[in-house]
Amino acid sequence: MNNKPQLRTVNVTRYITPLREGGSLPALAEADDDFNYVLKFKGAGHGTKALIAELLGGEIARALGLPVPELVFANLDEAFGRTEADEEIQDLLQGSQGLNLALHYLSGAINFDPVVTVVDAIMASKIVWLDAFITNVDRTFRNTNMLIWRKDLWLIDHGASLYFHHSFSDPEGHAKSPFALIKDHVLLPQASLIETIDTEFKVLLTEEKIRSIVALLPDEWLQWEELELSPDEIREVYTKFFLTRLANSGIFIKQANDARQALI
Repeated sequence: MNNKPQLRTVNVTRYITPLREGGSLPALAEADDDFNYVLKFKGAGHGTKALIAELLGGEIARALGLPVPELVFANLDEAFGRTEADEEIQDLLQGSQGLNLALHYLSGAINFDPVVTVVDAIMASKIVWLDAFITNVDRTFRNTNMLIWRKDLWLIDHGASLYFHHSFSDPEGHAKSPFALIKDHVLLPQASLIETIDTEFKVLLTEEKIRSIVALLPDEWLQWEELELSPDEIREVYTKFFLTRLANSGIFIKQANDARQALI
């Protein structure tokens, strides 16, 4: 049985509406499989690196058994968007020709509200561990990046993870960093079982699993003018980052537990 992660590729057929203001301007779009998707554009502010973080963060979460909407590669044809009246959106669409990334749209979902929904210690610890591992700065009270859909919790928006790759300097040093920003995590007060979860997740995140997730990154997203590295060499940097961080998980676990003690 082949358990390697795979992403479907869809063709975007209709731009429906921008989803919110902000640098990335994600959009609700329809694809040729008749499903709606939240479309993330490679032509937006952080370019393909935001898509890389979205894909790697989302698929690592899925490998750990956490609920994430299906991710797909979303192809934008060169003719797409020419009739768009908004010049900013037209520029975004024209600058995003080729492969983008999209999440299955959870119709009717509502934003997670920590005041309304209580997350148990096991799930909270899993999500805090994930975000400390992938250095996700964006799961705070201000912006929880979680949805409630059909009474279940879903994780979205991992594009702000792996911030080391914006400079790509000293990835090993970043891999061994404690990630101080975990102190702002919306679920940190409930995350009392991080050490237990660490043992469980290290069994799931084998080197083979990590390599198979990183292998999903298309060459098209790894053509970086600022680096003289091939796509395969860039993939290897990501792989080594994850493996090093996993081997040194005690560093970010201690940081999370210390920050939690300061809160409670």
